[in-house]
Amino acid sequence: MSDPWLIVGLGNPEARYAHNRHNVGHMVIDALAGRAGSRLSRHKSRARVADARLGVLPGGAPGPRVILARPDAFMNVSGGPVKALVRFYGIDPTARLLVIHDELDIDPHELRLKRGGGEGGHNGLRSISQALRTRDYARLRVGIGRPPGRQDPADFVLSDFPARERADWAVTCEEAADAVESVALLGFDAAQLRLHSA
Repeated sequence: MSDPWLIVGLGNPEARYAHNRHNVGHMVIDALAGRAGSRLSRHKSRARVADARLGVLPGGAPGPRVILARPDAFMNVSGGPVKALVRFYGIDPTARLLVIHDELDIDPHELRLKRGGGEGGHNGLRSISQALRTRDYARLRVGIGRPPGRQDPADFVLSDFPARERADWAVTCEEAADAVESVALLGFDAAQLRLHSA
């Protein structure tokens, strides 16, 4: 078996942030842990972690091993926990790290798989890139759209999804979990092709 994927969902750790747009990465990790029947536990890397299997292989065997993680640190210092997880599990971040994060520059509910590139002003990605000394890791970008009117983007990402939209966002999180499962089962390039040609 090849090395596991380290799947990291970005967000802020306190309960008051749980439904923020900025916490969509955490929400996707929760969806993945739920479908894998796994529970996230505290880890010395300052993250909540589950060692799980995703999906089903041909013939019905459990799918490949993945490490699901939600940093317990605030978004702008996500790099420390991610670096610690990479070291602990012996992960090559340029080959087997996938970071799930909110993206202002993509329409709400749209998903994009991307490898490498800039951080686009995202403090969590910037912290990870600095800690790992590379930008060449994979990302699953979950579109949240731009703030309405003149609202400050920082205020927008730290605001909750409206209650009337939460059912739709739950569906989006499951679709994002499907994309992650495809990465684990098929590899990044094939999963990217599948997602972007859907």
